[in-house]
Amino acid sequence: MELAILIIVLVVCLAIGVPVAFSLLAASIACFLSLDLPLIVVFQRMAAGVSVFTLMAIPFFIFAGDLMYRSGIAERLVQVAEAAFGRARGGLGPVNVGASTLFGAVSGSAIASASAMGSTLMPLMKERGYDGDYMVNVTVTGAIVGLLIPPSHNMIIYSAASGIGVSIGDLFLAGIVPGVLTAILLMVVAWRVAAKRGYARGSFPGWPVFARALVFAIPGLMTAIIIMGGILSGIFTATESSAVAVIYTVAVGALVYRTLGWKRFSQAAMQSVKITAMVLLIIGAATAFGYALAILEAPAQLASLITAATDNPILVLLIINLILLVLGTFMDMSPLIVITTPILLPVVMQVGVDPVHFGIIMMLNLGIGLVTPPVGSVLFVGAAVGKVPVEHAVKTIWPFYGALIVALLFVTFVPALSLTLPNLF
Repeated sequence: MELAILIIVLVVCLAIGVPVAFSLLAASIACFLSLDLPLIVVFQRMAAGVSVFTLMAIPFFIFAGDLMYRSGIAERLVQVAEAAFGRARGGLGPVNVGASTLFGAVSGSAIASASAMGSTLMPLMKERGYDGDYMVNVTVTGAIVGLLIPPSHNMIIYSAASGIGVSIGDLFLAGIVPGVLTAILLMVVAWRVAAKRGYARGSFPGWPVFARALVFAIPGLMTAIIIMGGILSGIFTATESSAVAVIYTVAVGALVYRTLGWKRFSQAAMQSVKITAMVLLIIGAATAFGYALAILEAPAQLASLITAATDNPILVLLIINLILLVLGTFMDMSPLIVITTPILLPVVMQVGVDPVHFGIIMMLNLGIGLVTPPVGSVLFVGAAVGKVPVEHAVKTIWPFYGALIVALLFVTFVPALSLTLPNLF
């Protein structure tokens, strides 16, 4: 009965447009009242959910990503990608994906990538005759790569939610190959769709131009190298690396590129505070909701249901992928990671799936939800930046969905893609 109350209140709140964090809180409060538990427990669980040291990295990585966008690093990455891929037919499509991959390597945020690539590339694509739906589809699906390429603050949330201390450094390394694979598949689809629509072919500007663009972009790209190098060498932890990323980005923007002034710095700080507040509120509310599920033994019931159906690892992963794909269309990524990780991680570990591997599966799977209606936040951001109706973009996004699903299948059933680099280091 209490589990039904928990789920029904959540679904009703989401259906009438209540924000996710408050929907989770309302459902938790209703459940606790039905169980005759003091409501102070809800807020205690919220406080416990955000009082995790590793979560300190989230505001710093968000701040670093916003600083990179406002200091012009995104524009320099676009110049590198255009010099490399712009000569293909409809070359700005693959350029968009390539630039998103590079930007993901220094920001780790899908929404930041969609905003940066949208505001930088969409006007240029429109000027060269690209359709609005194509611009949005390439931009938002390319932004998903940023969830896999380190640093990714969603991997930090997964590590905290796992309860077993999954290494953030291992997660960062594990996302590199799947991220590159996803980017390649999206580039191929972008090129095929562009060729089918007859978009213009670009021209290669020459190696000197490419080399010059790369040299100008290297200070920005060094962010990822400093972060991963520092973590792997033991100079600093993953949490400390986020603060290092902010300091380095400020230095590059203010002293190297000289585009980051006090106004842009303060704008980035204000925006980062707002995003961090939303993310942490969602995490806290999701923790309270997850605690209610734990009291009702929902994780154990779901685990028993799945294992009773099959103990075949392939079928278990297929079932879980389907569950996550469906849930991802209705809820945002952060609360889903906090809620579903304690439920599903023990199930997959029981059939022999490595927790680092499963973390990458979750990143890509729930990332697909970010570009899928009705909740897809990245899809709505991309459509808003491109000034294209969401329903218009969704009509032609299916080839890009196909590329993401193929990437998900590879990541799910070829563990070596995720585990080779962590095992090497």
